[in-house]
Amino acid sequence: MSFQNKTVIITGASRGIGKAIGLRLANEGANIVIASKSVEENPKLGGTIFSAAAEMEAAGGKTLAIQCDIRFEDQVQNVVDKAVEKFGGIDILVNNASAINLTPTEQTEPKRFDLMYDINVRGTFMMSRACIPHLKKGTNAHILNLSPPINMDLKWFEKHLAYTISKYDMTMIALGLSAELKKYNIAANSLWPRTTIATAAVNNLLGGEMLMKMSRTPEIMADAAYFILSKLSTSCTGNSFIDETVLAGEGITDLEKYAVVPGGRLYNDLFV
Repeated sequence: MSFQNKTVIITGASRGIGKAIGLRLANEGANIVIASKSVEENPKLGGTIFSAAAEMEAAGGKTLAIQCDIRFEDQVQNVVDKAVEKFGGIDILVNNASAINLTPTEQTEPKRFDLMYDINVRGTFMMSRACIPHLKKGTNAHILNLSPPINMDLKWFEKHLAYTISKYDMTMIALGLSAELKKYNIAANSLWPRTTIATAAVNNLLGGEMLMKMSRTPEIMADAAYFILSKLSTSCTGNSFIDETVLAGEGITDLEKYAVVPGGRLYNDLFV
């Protein structure tokens, strides 16, 4: 399935996994709409919507960089309106933007809880909602949420309840939309990594340099997303994918090229 001139909205695409997916699809000739907050570089995070756009255009895509905080529906609608105005429609939505706070309930402040729910759940829902009218007219339309399979083992609730339920809600949105939108031939799936991914979140919030060295690069998620979004929307929907499994289905089992430290130990991500 060709991505040439297809229009893809990616939230949180100024860095990390979102940016890697944008680069992968830009390399296939897609139009990438970068919907992220960063317009000035944060030294701890790196990257802005403008630097990401420049890289994606260099990779062969056309881009539209729009500052957007998906907590606010007027900004969400502005992204959708501008995307349609510039590119004529929307074919794919990647809900990548997410907030993380790995604290037990007593240590989870209301503002942190609200941030995770406003971005992970409400933002994902409202961005999907705003895109649906245009996805109905799209070519091989897909929604892809970056969220985990729903694993009810209580160990995933024990240490960071608020974060866990917010990420599971993202997956439930994908599963629910797969049923709701099937009659419109719009696919909805989720994707999650088997191992930790070397991103600013892992470096700054989870395990620092040590965990970064036990991680894979964002390109593994980008390649997995590419294969999912290449599939027919009429048949590939309602799935909770793991990156390794997607690649194995394409005959790709040697994953050393994705390791930050080839041959080194890898650390399993949350929920798997």
